[in-house]
Amino acid sequence: MGKKIRVLIAKPGLDGHDRGAKVVAQALKDAGMEVIYTGLRQTPEQIVSAAIQEDVDFIGLSILSGAHNTLLPKVVKLLKERGGEDIKVFGGGVIPGEDIPFLKENGIMEVFTPGTSLKECVDFIKDNA
Repeated sequence: MGKKIRVLIAKPGLDGHDRGAKVVAQALKDAGMEVIYTGLRQTPEQIVSAAIQEDVDFIGLSILSGAHNTLLPKVVKLLKERGGEDIKVFGGGVIPGEDIPFLKENGIMEVFTPGTSLKECVDFIKDNA
C-alpha cells in the first residue's frame, strides 16, 4: 500500500452551512483518503497554514457565500507565497457557471457545483493525486 491521499476540507469566509463539506469529507474517507476538516469560518491564512502543517495533497474549499472569486484565488496565492504550491486546490458549492473559468485561471483545478456526484469528486482526486 502506498501513501494515503491527504485532503483538507475547509469553509472559507463567513459561511455558516457545512453539510455539503461534511458529506464530501465522508465520501473521501470512505474512498480511503485521510481527511482533515477545519470547520466553519476559516480565513485563507488559517486554511493555508493548516494545509502546510498537515502536509496535504489537496485542499477542497466549500463556499456558499458568493465570495468565491476573492477567497479561493487568495488561498492559491498564499500557498505559492508560503511554499505550498504543490498542494492542489479544488472548490465546490454554489458557484455560478460563469465564474468557473475565472477560478480555473486563478489556480483552482476543478469546481464542483450542486448535483455533482460524490464519485466524480473522488475520481477527480484519485486521477490527480
